[in-house]
Amino acid sequence: MQNFENRLKGGHPNSLGNTVEIVEEVLATPTHFDEFFNCYFSDDEVVRLRVSNGMKRIAKANKKLLEPYLDRFLTEIAAIDQASTQWTLAQLFLMLEKSLSDTQLNQAKSLLKNNLANHHDWIVLNTTMDTLAKWAKKDPELKTWVAPHLARLQKDSRKSVANKAKKLGQQLEK
Repeated sequence: MQNFENRLKGGHPNSLGNTVEIVEEVLATPTHFDEFFNCYFSDDEVVRLRVSNGMKRIAKANKKLLEPYLDRFLTEIAAIDQASTQWTLAQLFLMLEKSLSDTQLNQAKSLLKNNLANHHDWIVLNTTMDTLAKWAKKDPELKTWVAPHLARLQKDSRKSVANKAKKLGQQLEK
């Protein structure tokens, strides 16, 4: 055991702590990925935030490490009620789109549609809009579903959400 969970604890909640160092270890020794993944189940929300950040880094460097865990991302990790987990899933699903089976892609769309319709965190909304709008370019049914949500979010009081919704809505109209 590399004791990743303890090494991810502490420090300022918005800092990366030892995340980058641990990601480098996991990339160097892929058999440690499972221990890192299981840190998602920590009681410490800062640990889960740092794991999410690390997952994006690992996905950028070596997507293959995440592929055997796709079903667990879609079920166990998707059930974690934490904004950083949800916005990371939107990013990971987009990065791993080619690795998703049709069933997994449909599950990802369902999860992200639920987040777009019901979540209030601005980063969750922005990342989810981005992923769904990109997928909607190739999926007329999804495009029909996402358009009214983008229109609704164009009126959001947060400029980043409203501007993102406006930009993506315009792109989908083309």
